[in-house]
Amino acid sequence: MGRRGRRSTNMAFTQVSASSSGVQNGGRHETSTPPDIWVVFRALRDARSAFGLKPGHIQTLQALLSFLRPGHGDTVFASNQEICRRIGGIDERTLRRHIDRFVDLGMIVRQDSPNRKRYRVSSRDGQVLSFGLSLSPLLQRAGEFLSAATEQEDARRDQIFMRKQILVGLAHIESIDAGSIFADCVRRTLRRKLTAIEYRALVEQVTNQLRQMSTVVDVVISAELPVNDGQIVRHLSKSEKETNESESAQKDLLPTVPALTAVCAEAAAFAADPLRTWEDVERHAQNLAPMMGIHPGTFHEASKRVGPKRTAAAVFILLQLGARVRNYAAYFHSITLGKRAKGFRPAAMLQRLSASAYASV
Repeated sequence: MGRRGRRSTNMAFTQVSASSSGVQNGGRHETSTPPDIWVVFRALRDARSAFGLKPGHIQTLQALLSFLRPGHGDTVFASNQEICRRIGGIDERTLRRHIDRFVDLGMIVRQDSPNRKRYRVSSRDGQVLSFGLSLSPLLQRAGEFLSAATEQEDARRDQIFMRKQILVGLAHIESIDAGSIFADCVRRTLRRKLTAIEYRALVEQVTNQLRQMSTVVDVVISAELPVNDGQIVRHLSKSEKETNESESAQKDLLPTVPALTAVCAEAAAFAADPLRTWEDVERHAQNLAPMMGIHPGTFHEASKRVGPKRTAAAVFILLQLGARVRNYAAYFHSITLGKRAKGFRPAAMLQRLSASAYASV
């Protein structure tokens, strides 16, 4: 029998058809070809969280499997001391806890001898008594472990995909609002290990935030104001083309300070001192911007891009619009740094605000 085992060249393990006592019923060994034990091990390793196993448990199982030899069955006869040494020097108490865990999960069966020693004896007619740690349940549940590993891998890929979705969405949000508090909070959340449910919730939140910001950016203010506003916009656009952005057209972009403060009463009400010059307006707008959720960096960049006066006027006008703008930061970015920057005419917008105020009286 021993020579036959040594002559075996494949990785199939001899299956012992025995009762719980470990006695073989036949006069010959019944050999089958089970799944590769290391394939089963890797599947269980990858799906260990589904069974409540920790890396230490997997390390112990790997050591146990290393004692098996082709053709010599699926029972480990090594002593606890030898197993501990092969694992890397863990204490015997930890080893017993790990083995107990596998026994509780039905992955290992103890076949104890009367003196608690692990050994194997055989009679001359081929009957075998094996006392040790039987790993046969591990092979019998191979399909379960392989399925669990597949599900785990599918879940991992889904989570990676959702994470990329979230990161792409955050990039869009930050392109509209460079200092988005929402984006910062989501990025902090992504530092933790999240479940699939938490990832799906984040995807939904980011999608909703983008939808709201898109509504703000794409809103045409004339839709909320008098009908003739569209004619004013078309007239200004035509005027700009005709004058080719001459000095007179550039001056028409800005209202006077008295006109700005008169129409934008909300912003003026927050001023501690009278706003008489553009310097006063710019300084006050810089103080108002953070209160409206506009990041100082975004405000500074807008000042460089479209000028400090247009930037200040934008803050005043947005505050006056009030609830008609869902997200001040997004709208501010759109009309100063975004796709609506070229069409932003503070003077024209102020006229429409004034007309709207008269119409509502």
